Amino acid sequence: MSDPARTIRRVKSSRSLLESASLSRPGQLLAAAARPLALASLVANAALIVTGAAVRLTGSGLGCPTWPKCTDDSYTTTSEMGVHGMIEFGNRLLTFVLVGLAFATFFAVLLHRPRRRSLIVLAVAVALGVPGQGVVGGITVLTNLNPWVVGIHFILSIALIAGCYALWRRIDEGDGAPVPLVPTPIRHLAWITAVVSFAVIAVGVVVTGSGPHAGDQGAKRNGLDPATISQFHADLVFLLIGLSVALWFALRAVAAPAATVRAAAVLIAVEFGQGVIGFVQYFTHLPVLLVAAHMLGAAITWTATLAVLWSLRTRPALQPAAVAPAVKSEEPTPVPAS
Repeated sequence: MSDPARTIRRVKSSRSLLESASLSRPGQLLAAAARPLALASLVANAALIVTGAAVRLTGSGLGCPTWPKCTDDSYTTTSEMGVHGMIEFGNRLLTFVLVGLAFATFFAVLLHRPRRRSLIVLAVAVALGVPGQGVVGGITVLTNLNPWVVGIHFILSIALIAGCYALWRRIDEGDGAPVPLVPTPIRHLAWITAVVSFAVIAVGVVVTGSGPHAGDQGAKRNGLDPATISQFHADLVFLLIGLSVALWFALRAVAAPAATVRAAAVLIAVEFGQGVIGFVQYFTHLPVLLVAAHMLGAAITWTATLAVLWSLRTRPALQPAAVAPAVKSEEPTPVPAS
């Protein structure tokens, strides 16, 4: 007798092949490009942090003094607005690149066979998050670069990076239940490390809002003492590095997979590099290039943190549900002869 589960797998495989065959050649190519597109979206969102840093560090935050137009009469920058207008308008144009990548990724996931709801949800979140991020960027202009709104703008970029990274990794995984690769206490330690990593980034945003690089000479600061908030930020950095080193030793102690140990080591290396840049920029009075490198480092640190979390488990393909054996048809009861 044939195995019902094996029969179902064959039927699903055949159905997937038929669905793929039903796609046009361009559709098949787009579906196959889902993962590269998700990676491109991840890189582009990290690049937006760098271009946003360029806007702030060159004092071009109000290079386009209004939104959604660049001026009251034009959607584009004008020659009278000079280099500040060009920098701010260029940053706005990058948003359209991000929107294009996000929607291309969404359609690629939609055409992916078999169609996976988990991927569609992530792709929709990113596709909606990018224009939402653009709206918040417009609000920062309309509020004359309010430091708290600017901070939310940056945190949304961090959230989008998390969404893009999750989508990129999930495309290559199954939809089965996550299988832990390390003991529960170590997973808890990793999540605590991730929370502290996010806290370091968030407090770093507050530090920037208290310092000289607010995006425009007339922009308000958040009113906090730069020395005090910078010290708190540094304390969190020390805590983060300590937790990361402890996590690496714990992973080695339980003979975790090599990829997991390697991800923790990369995180430590990135944190040390980011910490060195942070201390040097502080004691050299915040030179523009080092501040830009530090903001890029925040995106890299966050991505390395996500890589550690992802390395703690694996997700197999979703197994088809077992089918109950078919019920035998009842034979008519013979009627006894009278």
